[in-house]
Amino acid sequence: MRLDRWFKAHYPGLGFGHLQKLLRSGQIRLDGGRAKADTRVRPGQLVRVPPLSVDKADARPLSPRAMKGQGDAELLSAMLIHEDEKVFVFNKPAGLAVQGGSGVVRHVDGMLEAWRNRKGEKPRLVHRLDRDTSGVLVVARTRLAAMKLAEAFRMRDTEKIYWALVKGVPKKREGRISSWLVREATPDGDRMRVGRHGEPGADHAISTWRVVDQAGQGLSWLELRPETGRTHQLRVHTAQIGCPIIGDPKYFEADQNWEFPGGIQNRLHLHARRIVIPHPDGGGIDVVAPMPPHMTQSWNLLGFDEATAEDNQ
Repeated sequence: MRLDRWFKAHYPGLGFGHLQKLLRSGQIRLDGGRAKADTRVRPGQLVRVPPLSVDKADARPLSPRAMKGQGDAELLSAMLIHEDEKVFVFNKPAGLAVQGGSGVVRHVDGMLEAWRNRKGEKPRLVHRLDRDTSGVLVVARTRLAAMKLAEAFRMRDTEKIYWALVKGVPKKREGRISSWLVREATPDGDRMRVGRHGEPGADHAISTWRVVDQAGQGLSWLELRPETGRTHQLRVHTAQIGCPIIGDPKYFEADQNWEFPGGIQNRLHLHARRIVIPHPDGGGIDVVAPMPPHMTQSWNLLGFDEATAEDNQ
């Protein structure tokens, strides 16, 4: 059997483009050596497969209604998309906070109490996602793993890919945004604004973007890659280029003639799709998270095909 057909049979959620990338980089090995898509696999041979999100391709993202009826341990299990001795990776649902705060009843950090190990260690958060942003959330299982993972985020030794549905279409097909962001208090809570270099409290934020697909001139699907990790960075940057994210309650501003598309839910359309990060024990973790139900619904309505992005990475 050809190697690509072997993967199609065993990992049906793995796109051909992603498979080719793993083969080119040597992450997939056949009897310890490099292989190509058309290499023949024979009984008794050893195929080395790196950690893949498609190990649990049947794990469907949770809806808000489904979350309410589950206990903490049960909900964590339903969110889990990758697990090894040092790391958990979850597909966080939209609407679930990562940490506690004003008015927050349930959050991931509190839920992790249910997964303390025999030594009494609680899994540790190493980064955050906004409450209404869904997708990949990495959690360390040990103190040492948390230190190494946190250092990888701090040193920007990670690759983070987000998908967003935005209003309008950027003038260019791809670009880079570099600006200074300042936190300011508003009656509706903290909000970030574009500031000036040297302004008190201003943090430098860098993001890159590309247009994956578009629905006429009204809506477009962006692939976003934050190089820094500032609060609301992608939400501010997309608004800065005139294409705010659909359903964003803080940064979406439309003119009076703009109407919300029928059939598309007024919820934040921002999803942490993929992360590539060094593993605490060496090697790497490369995990992809399926989109939440409201974004899948929008993609179906607009005729967007997920393979469009995956095969061009």
